[in-house]
Parts: sequence; C-alpha cells; structure tokens
Amino acid sequence: MKQSFIEGAVIVSAGGIAAKILGAFYRIPLTNLLGGQGMGVYQMVYPLYCLLLTLASAGVPAGLSRIVSVWEARGVPSRGVLSRALLLFGAVGGAGSLLMLAAAGGVSALQGEPAAAEAYRMLAPSVFLVALISCFRGWFQGRHNFLPTALSETAEQAVKAALGLSFAYVFRADVYRAVSYALLSVTASELFALLLLVALSLPAKKPLYAPASPPAKSVFRVTLPVAAAAGVLPLSHFADSVLIVRLLARAGIDATAQYGLFAGAASTLVNLPASVCYGLAAAVVPAVSAARAQGGSGGREIAFALKCTLFVSLPAAAFLLAFPGQTCAFLFRSVAGEEGRLLAGLVRALSPSAVLLAAAQTLSACLTGCGRPRAAACSMAAGVAVKLALEAALLSVPAVGIFGAAYAADACYLVALLLNLYYSIRGSRLRAGQSGLAGKIGAAGRVGSHTETRGPQAEAGGPPIWADALRFLLFSALAVGAAWAPAEAHVLWGLAAAGGAYLALSWLFRAFSAEELSFIARKKFRKRRTG
Repeated sequence: MKQSFIEGAVIVSAGGIAAKILGAFYRIPLTNLLGGQGMGVYQMVYPLYCLLLTLASAGVPAGLSRIVSVWEARGVPSRGVLSRALLLFGAVGGAGSLLMLAAAGGVSALQGEPAAAEAYRMLAPSVFLVALISCFRGWFQGRHNFLPTALSETAEQAVKAALGLSFAYVFRADVYRAVSYALLSVTASELFALLLLVALSLPAKKPLYAPASPPAKSVFRVTLPVAAAAGVLPLSHFADSVLIVRLLARAGIDATAQYGLFAGAASTLVNLPASVCYGLAAAVVPAVSAARAQGGSGGREIAFALKCTLFVSLPAAAFLLAFPGQTCAFLFRSVAGEEGRLLAGLVRALSPSAVLLAAAQTLSACLTGCGRPRAAACSMAAGVAVKLALEAALLSVPAVGIFGAAYAADACYLVALLLNLYYSIRGSRLRAGQSGLAGKIGAAGRVGSHTETRGPQAEAGGPPIWADALRFLLFSALAVGAAWAPAEAHVLWGLAAAGGAYLALSWLFRAFSAEELSFIARKKFRKRRTG
C-alpha cells in the first residue's frame, strides 16, 4: 500500500512519536531503577554499539529507498534490490557483531569500567539484526510504504521496555547485572522487529531472493556515502564516552554519573523533536529521488519538509529552554537535589540543539535524495570536529565542567546545519528569497535536458525560510508566555497551554498557506488518478 509524501511523513512521524513515548516511559523508570551510576554504564555501551550500527546499517534505509524509488519510478521491480541488500549488509552486520564481542573487554577497560564487558556481549547480536531490519525498512520506504517502518519501530520499543524494566527490577540489587540484562532486552526487541518485517513482506507472495538484483558495487556506491554521513555523529558519541569521562575524572568529579545525566537523560530529552521529525527525513528521500528520476527537481518537497521541521522543533526548543526544571522534575523524579539541578541546567543548555539537530537531519536527507550524501557527510564531519575541539577546551575548565559538552553539541549541530544549507543552496541554486513551498530548485532538478514543469501558481513566490523561522519563533515565544502560569501548577498544564496557544496562533496567522495545502491535495489526487 503506497502513501504520498505527506502521508508517509505522518505515518513515520507517528510511529516515531509512539516509539519515543514508549522509550521515554522506558528510560524514566529505568533511570530510577539503575540510578546515575547504572545509567552511566548503560550509556557507555551505546557509543560503540551505535558506531558499529552505523557502519553496518546507517546508510541502508535512506540509500536503499533512493535506489528502490528510482527503480519503481522507471517501472522496474525492486525485490532484487532487497535480496542483494540482505546478503551484503547481513554479512557486514555479522562482522560488526563479532567485532563487538571481541572488543568488549578491551573497550570497557579503556572506558574505565571493566564490569561493562558483559553488557557489550549482551548487546552485540543486535548489530547483525539491525542490519537486516534496515534493509527491509529501506525497501518498504522506497516503495512509498512507510507503515512497516512505523509498526516495527513501535513494536521494537514496546518489547524493549517490557523486558528491560522486568530485568532491571529483578536484578536491581546488582547494578552491573541489571544493566547487562536490560541491554539483552534490546537484542530481543530487534529480533522481534525483524520477524515482524519479514512477516509483512510475505503477503507479496514472492520469494525474498530475486535474480534481477543490482550489482553490489552500485548498492554500496549509494549507501556508503549515506553511512558516512550518518556515522560521523555516533563516532563522536563514542569519543565522548572516553573524552568526557576521562577529563571530568581528572578534575575529581563523579564523571560516570554526570556523563549518564548528560547522555542518558538530557540528550535523550532534547533529541526528541529530531526523532519526531525523522518521518519527514525518511519520507523526503524517496519523494525527491522519484521526482528527479521522472525529470523533476523535488524542490517543493524539500522546502515543505524543512518548513515542517521548523514548525515542530522550534516550539519544542522554546519549551525546554523555558521550563527545564519542571520538565525534568516530572520525568526524572528520582534525580533530585544537586543532580536534579544539574540535569535541568543541561537540558536548558542543550535546548538549541532541539531545533538545530532536527533541521540538519532533514537537510541531510534532502541532500541524500538529490544524490549528494557526501555533502551531508562533510557538513557533519566539520560539526563534529568543532564539537571535539570545544569539548577538549571546555571540559577541563572547572567552572564549566559537563556543561562544556552541552555547548559543544550546540555548536556541532549549528555548523552542520549552516553547511547543509550552503550545500543545498549552491547545489540546487535555491533562490534565497523563494525558499517557501513555491521556492524553486533550478538546475539540480534536471535529468538530461528535461526540467520539471510548473504552472503559474507554483511559480509564485512564497515567504523565505528565514521568514517562516522567525514567525514560528515568535509563535513559540508567545506560546511559552501563555504557559508560564499554568506550568507553575504542573508542567503538563503548561505543555497543554503552550501547545494550544501555538496551534491557535498558527491557524490564526496561516502558518501554512492555501497553496501549500492545495499542493498536498494535488499530490494525493494525482496519485489516486494514476494508480
């Protein structure tokens, strides 16, 4: 069942929201059960895991969706792409799992927590499983079917939460054992998600293997640059797990606990808007790729995805900036006293990242859809370089401490966003004054000598992106002001008041024009007409 660009974005975003809600309900009691020390060990294991996941699977959903969408747009069956990807990335994921098993002892000793080795071993099989999961998700998304991705993400989080909290409670007397078995629940959840995706692919009544497969070289040529772009950030997180802990410990600070608050609680909360906007990033890749394969530019989809990202992430960042203490006190009730104040300060310091990371993520996906994933990789690499340099300079300053990691993260995402904007404008000749839905992407839309044709209405200039950003920022500030009194009573009342005020202002001042809404309707009508 195919969906349009907006339908796909909504489905993946809804699945992402459901998964993140489950993840939040999981993280909050898990933090209460494991405490700062246990969460520090829990988070220490994730950077290497995320790095291996990136090498094995990070570029697969976006890269495969681009290949599959092009094949489907040209009328070529795409099941061969799936079979080829399963063989290639299954082998890469298996190698990643074996590497994690072999490196468990050495890496945990390097991090200063030898007892974490067992946790690494419990999590290692997930690398192989996620590599296969990514192949299925990329294949479904390239065929404009985003429902399996949403269902598998939600089911994955549900299984992880149920098993993880059970294990953490049963083994709560031994924090290291509780962490190890909580990570075993991650492996079990990935296995469940993989079986679900296999079951969803079977109704096609065709074998998973198909002889008409693309050459391995062509698959890697698309996915490897995307993996490089996605892998830079997990690599920096692995460096963080070593750099932050060692620099803080040198200053006599409880480094493991503070790193756990930063990476396990503050970063998770601030990254939530980017997770919600992931649906836009996932949907824009096949939409742009298919449009370009048919001779268009995909410019309207790119502009609309960026505008929607700002619409969602700006009010979230404003709310976290204004009410970090109330939010953390509600979500992380066991983190009180000095640790609670530290966590609230970290959330406030990281709040700009809520919008910077979301916008950088969406533009990276747009560059991938346009066939320029190397530009996205360069942008994130430059951001990470700035981040590591700032961490090395700030973490050693006693007056700054762990907040140096927060400021460095903000700078990282800002640099990545600005460079992604530069590459998008330069590569597609985006006119700065027409960056709204009606903004044009000129020469980049050409395939051969054919260019996307637009009617007079589509050529009309829309508001520039910076104007949309300022308008959403003003709406966010007014919404936060409306929430100030209700938030004193309870943060949920404040959230409801802020959300209601923001939506009312958006409707009253027409955040989305009639042309933008009619564009969505035309896309759906055109899809139904053409079958």
